[in-house]
Amino acid sequence: MIPPPTALVSKLRDVVVRDHAPGVTVMVLRNGQLLYRVDVGDIDPSAQFPIASASKWVAAALILSVVDEGKLALDEPVGQRLPEFTGEAGMITLRQLLSFTSGQGGIRDLFDIRQDPHITLAEAVVQIAARPLEDQPGAVFKYGSPALQVAGRLAEQATGKPWAALFDERIGKPLGLKRTYWSGALRPDLDPATVRNPNLQGGLVTTADDYVRFLTMLAAGGVYEGRQILSPAAVETLETAQTLNKPKAYLPPGAAGLGEYALGNWCEAVTSHGSCTIVSSAGALGTFPWIDRGSGVYGIFFMRYWFKAVAGDLRQARRIILDNVPPKAVPRDP
Repeated sequence: MIPPPTALVSKLRDVVVRDHAPGVTVMVLRNGQLLYRVDVGDIDPSAQFPIASASKWVAAALILSVVDEGKLALDEPVGQRLPEFTGEAGMITLRQLLSFTSGQGGIRDLFDIRQDPHITLAEAVVQIAARPLEDQPGAVFKYGSPALQVAGRLAEQATGKPWAALFDERIGKPLGLKRTYWSGALRPDLDPATVRNPNLQGGLVTTADDYVRFLTMLAAGGVYEGRQILSPAAVETLETAQTLNKPKAYLPPGAAGLGEYALGNWCEAVTSHGSCTIVSSAGALGTFPWIDRGSGVYGIFFMRYWFKAVAGDLRQARRIILDNVPPKAVPRDP
């Protein structure tokens, strides 16, 4: 490892002292190699936290693994597989679900977040389908609708496996995630074995070390330790802006400046062709993972505190990281 920039350590102290976060961890990597790690304030290096909306990136990646197999298609109307969606709602596509352009509203009413985590995901989707659309599918971006529950149910139906088992098979075990599980967004303390309707936009509980394994896989084009988890095409699709020229009718607190939205992640910088060069998935509880495709550097800010209170300082901290990217030939510890 190398020493972290002095300015970064100072900025993280601002997060704790000025923003009043209890503690924060940052891990910065490139090519699967940890460049440095900093723990500031009252935070256990092995802390396991609910990560709120940073869950979305993981959920979208798992669903894209089913698309990779040809068992789902991004532009197929959901009504062809889920008959409870009829009329205009039946024309919603998986792409729209994953980009929050499905017309199903935003996060403000917390519909899926308040659902019983012990019902099945199929039962949850029946409840969601009974709600009227707020907008024409594909027309408007509203962050945080119940859409990911529908997308998750499509993945269950296509594979014949419940969400938790599918995650364990395709993401959890291949990446060696030993302290990561899905729960209800409001009840992260539930026994995972009892949760059949995990909240897919905000119910993941994990550690900084586990989440950077997921980032390492994405940063390597879908490969982790020689195993292809996602195809390069799937990773590229995950990181393609879907909201260009669409009204942004609802953004969550702290999200101003995050730019466009891709599939389950923010597209903070985008080319003229829609490819994202900086991607991230900030969570309301402070976790902020990101990948900078230009430098190949990626990392995570990990904490349990309101993102809206620390968003400005975390973005400045990341700017310090990216302004001080070391040469690519970083020697490994002996």
